Amino acid sequence: MGSIDEERLLFEAEQSLLQEELKLYAEDGSVDINGNPPLKQKTGNWKACPFIFANECCERLAYYGIAKNLITYFTNELHETNVSAARHVMTWQGTCYVTPLLGALIADAYWGRYWTIGCFSAIYFSGMVALTLSASVPGLKPSECIGSICPPATLIQQAVLFSGLYLIALGTGGIKPCVSSFGADQFDQTDPSERDRKASFFNWFYFSINVGAFVSSTLLVWVQENYGWELGFMIPTVFMGLATASFFFGTRLYRFQKPSGSPITRACQVLVAAYHNKNLKLPEEDHTLPDGYKFLDKAAMISEEDDIHDPWKLCTMTQVEEVKILLRLFPIWASGIIFSVLHSQIYTLYVQQGRSMTRTIGSFEIPPATLGMFDTASVLITVPIYDRLIVPFVRKFTGLAKGFTDLQRMGIGLFVSVLSLAVAAIVETVRLRLARESGNMAIFWQVPQYFLMGTAGVFFFVGRIQFFYEQSPDTMRSLCNAWALLTTTLGNYLSSMIVTVVACLSGKDDGWIPSDNLDKGHLDYFFWLLVCLGSVNLPVFVFFSVRYTQKKV
Repeated sequence: MGSIDEERLLFEAEQSLLQEELKLYAEDGSVDINGNPPLKQKTGNWKACPFIFANECCERLAYYGIAKNLITYFTNELHETNVSAARHVMTWQGTCYVTPLLGALIADAYWGRYWTIGCFSAIYFSGMVALTLSASVPGLKPSECIGSICPPATLIQQAVLFSGLYLIALGTGGIKPCVSSFGADQFDQTDPSERDRKASFFNWFYFSINVGAFVSSTLLVWVQENYGWELGFMIPTVFMGLATASFFFGTRLYRFQKPSGSPITRACQVLVAAYHNKNLKLPEEDHTLPDGYKFLDKAAMISEEDDIHDPWKLCTMTQVEEVKILLRLFPIWASGIIFSVLHSQIYTLYVQQGRSMTRTIGSFEIPPATLGMFDTASVLITVPIYDRLIVPFVRKFTGLAKGFTDLQRMGIGLFVSVLSLAVAAIVETVRLRLARESGNMAIFWQVPQYFLMGTAGVFFFVGRIQFFYEQSPDTMRSLCNAWALLTTTLGNYLSSMIVTVVACLSGKDDGWIPSDNLDKGHLDYFFWLLVCLGSVNLPVFVFFSVRYTQKKV
């Protein structure tokens, strides 16, 4: 009897030791660089984050070093009109948010996030080099204006410039959808303490983005306006190289999630199987099937004559729920398009508005794109306040570790973005009145609208990143992140279309957005139009948010 008790105690002790040993390793299916289960003490968590933050900071510095003042490059160096320049910039920025769909698909299905980031970084860097050459080599950039005569860019000059820009757009497609998800992968979802730290990670990830953007809005814009575009484009090219190096330096500390096959194929299998089984009758009372979109449940029903091993005729319940998740996410996703329309103005018409204001302090002339630093400065101020003060305060009332839910946070961002456009419209109304009375308005009156838009980004963008990471199927995280980024593309394209339509309907020379002189137009009317658009979008978002069903797989 004693020997049996001793064996039982020994077995329990061994089990206890085994459990303790297992706790030393991440249990979320990730592996280390050698393909083994990763030790928590040596990999992932905050240890791996500095390399990811540095990579994102440098890459965003490179991107915004181009994007923040690109409209000025088109108008001053390529001699484009305001409308043409705004259209080029918004189309390029939109493309930068379409290519992540390609990068995300490659990452989730084939290469994994790590190698996708590395390979597309090389493409990105080559685009930066081409862009720098287009601004540096005399034969690759347009000649300077002679009096009022400004020669347009030749076909070759345009080819080199746009090749560089769209190589950058392709390169960013493998980075944007993967870096935030790769960073979140460093935290074990099965460990409660690491899961709570993940919420804080998204805040500081967005903070690192805006550190790079802040440097771009201040130093790089000033260099471009005062020391030339050659140096102004060369600096972000160097930082893109640093971004790539920083990412690879942390390799041994990373945790890696293995690719799990094409998520698009999995989703298509559900749709095909549901159609194939359309004549089957669903059970009247089957609580094992997920709620909503019942027609998809037929994809998981067995037909007597079908081959149960054919994934195009019979799918798992997990696959069915993954497709349902995408359908539930759609209304939330669509609401982000209008936010992107409003947010895109800080790179285009906010800049042009600032160019029409008094920009001198003594002998120093402030580049209008420099005001974008207040957008990023508001982020650098708001993120620490939100993470360290607002979240603990709100947590007392909601009981949630992250304070607000992700949807609540996104809703606040939508509201603040509307306020930003309303302030911009009021400022423009006053500026036009003063301009027509031979008066001037200082550019610093734009600070509140930039500051509000930056604050809106802290709430909406961070909330969206976290929401789509947590709510998307595990096998589709990069793809769903790219899908979320697609709203920026559609927002830029929609903004470009709205600008074009308004210019056509109101007139090019004396309409709302004149080709050359904003004093002759009514940019304030255009801003109020966007306020109305955002005001309609907000209640639509709230309607679908309160009805959203959390994911089950």
